[in-house]
Amino acid sequence: MEFSDRKSLGITVLPNSEVKVKAPIGTSLAKVKEKLLKKAAWIIKQQSFFLSFEPKSLPKKYVSGETHLYLGRQYKLKVISGTEESVKLKGGLLIVNAINKETVRELVTSWYLDHARSLFPKIAKPLIEKFKKYKVEPSSLVFRDMPTRWGSCTTKGKIILNPELIKAPKGCIEYVIVHELCHLVYHDHTQKFFDLQTKELPDWDKWKMKLERLMA
Repeated sequence: MEFSDRKSLGITVLPNSEVKVKAPIGTSLAKVKEKLLKKAAWIIKQQSFFLSFEPKSLPKKYVSGETHLYLGRQYKLKVISGTEESVKLKGGLLIVNAINKETVRELVTSWYLDHARSLFPKIAKPLIEKFKKYKVEPSSLVFRDMPTRWGSCTTKGKIILNPELIKAPKGCIEYVIVHELCHLVYHDHTQKFFDLQTKELPDWDKWKMKLERLMA
């Protein structure tokens, strides 16, 4: 909790679900507790919002017959033992040629990462252009495995995306990028943040639900 020279008491829920309270100097703890109780439902809702970004896919075994996602579509994995290593889509199959079956996971993960690095900047480019009217622009777009987040942004304007998003439909990827771009304008999940997100992506809630449902 922070005390400062301000007129009203403010409550913010951070991405790690921590609740931050800023209060005018001299505010009693009883008054703070009263405000927190009144906002309890809202706080829980915000914390749940952040938790919805957690990738929930069950661990894969990377064996033939297993189903894998790419841009929202399901592909059946077909592992072929051979003298070369490659990964490609053909029809409804994700075909992996591997010298050693122990390397199949690594090959598929690398393939996903390569496609994320290629596709995400193309999806992000028109969205970034749209946000320039708010006088913001990400300093960079990077990819990082994040076990509990689909995306995040730093105070210096770097947008970080989870390569696992390449498994989701394009609309879901756009939603996460727009969400992080909105954070360049408003750092916290205030009403202004949600108003901006709705303005720039009116059906964001549809893609949020689809992401949660598809990747569960």
